[in-house]
Amino acid sequence: MAKVTAGMIHLSLLAFLGLSAIGGGGALILSPSGKLLGGLPLQILKHSPFFNFLIPGIILFVILGIWPIVTVWALIKKPACPSANHLNFFKDMHWAWAFSIYIPFALIIWIQVETFMIQGVGWLQTFYMLYSIPMLIAALLPQIRNKYRITTAPTKK
Repeated sequence: MAKVTAGMIHLSLLAFLGLSAIGGGGALILSPSGKLLGGLPLQILKHSPFFNFLIPGIILFVILGIWPIVTVWALIKKPACPSANHLNFFKDMHWAWAFSIYIPFALIIWIQVETFMIQGVGWLQTFYMLYSIPMLIAALLPQIRNKYRITTAPTKK
């Protein structure tokens, strides 16, 4: 039996979020009326700036779908990416690790804005709000941080 590591958990949590957001966001893009998601009523958008689910679907698909999947790939491959590194507030860490910290916060913001706009909370919002906690904890584990810490050679004087 394969040993489950903290790294595997970290990647799995991000991948699950990404795949579920691609599915949900994709369904909203394909059916902005909400019918593909079991008849999601347009009425819940009455307190939002949207008249259908197209724009929320695109945001969900890209920010909480594509971004985590790309981050999983980057955590595995550890590519250099100067443009992504400009957004890295943790200069001693690989940019992909920093993004794995940003993603749970993006999820929290998404859920908070969503619950404000629909003026309610359902089981799905509760699930994903709670889901952000293990995502953040996994990224902050010492063995994960050590894996993505950038070590620089000492400079000669």
